[in-house]
Amino acid sequence: MKTASGSAWERVQTRIADALERLAPPAVRHAAPDTGDAFVWEPAHGGLVMVPQAAGVPLPLLKGIDAARDTLLENTRRFADGLPANNALLWGARGMGKSSLVKAAHRAVNENRKGAARLVLVEIHREEIASLPVLLRLLRDSKRRFLLYCDDLSFDRDDTSYKSLKAALEGGIEGRPANVLFYATSNRRHLMPREMMDNERATAINPGEAVEEKVSLSDRFGLWLGFHNCGQDDYLAMVDSYAAHFGLKMARETLHARALEWSATRGSRSGRVAWQFIQDVAGELGKAL
Repeated sequence: MKTASGSAWERVQTRIADALERLAPPAVRHAAPDTGDAFVWEPAHGGLVMVPQAAGVPLPLLKGIDAARDTLLENTRRFADGLPANNALLWGARGMGKSSLVKAAHRAVNENRKGAARLVLVEIHREEIASLPVLLRLLRDSKRRFLLYCDDLSFDRDDTSYKSLKAALEGGIEGRPANVLFYATSNRRHLMPREMMDNERATAINPGEAVEEKVSLSDRFGLWLGFHNCGQDDYLAMVDSYAAHFGLKMARETLHARALEWSATRGSRSGRVAWQFIQDVAGELGKAL
């Protein structure tokens, strides 16, 4: 026979168990998706969360980065076709279209593909890099091909999650699955802050070996694409391209004068600044983008 105090304690235990179950993240599902072209990797919310419509701009709108555009598009097409392709690191100046290019290349490659032949874009946040091996195991046996993408990837002092990325890209015992490719964007060529590398070099017994592990991460990317600040002509070409695509009616001289004034107030010229200017003009003209 249970006592009243015993029953009360059981109720308390049940409430605690229910509370812990609500707080615990859901189990990551163990099957890759059969449908959908874009997902975000969120292990705390069950794994791959579908994105109904991936954001981005059409590839022809990306101006001033022609060489990087053509190289990344060809690399992505080869991978989608089942041919050898390289992991890619897009590094350099802010606002010059690194992340836009990844999404635009994915969209362009999928234009004439159907069903399982369509390439799947999976965004993984910087904070989830340590869980990358879990994601790779989930995707490994799928018949579909997956382009993993991490925006603004970098590592700070005492951050060891880069080791998970190194092992996942190349060198781990499991290796990168043949149906998975990894693209990352970063403002840093070696993904590590300069002062971190300088400090390692200054305090180590063997400076070269101390920095080698940090630098070797970027070596895991077979394709390096550099993005640099654009000049005035490229900036205005971006503005003209956006204005023509969205049908913004304004005299070219006026458009250019205002675009240059806009960039002067921002202190820089880039694809991002051009896009922000176009949004301002579109709003002024009552034109939806």
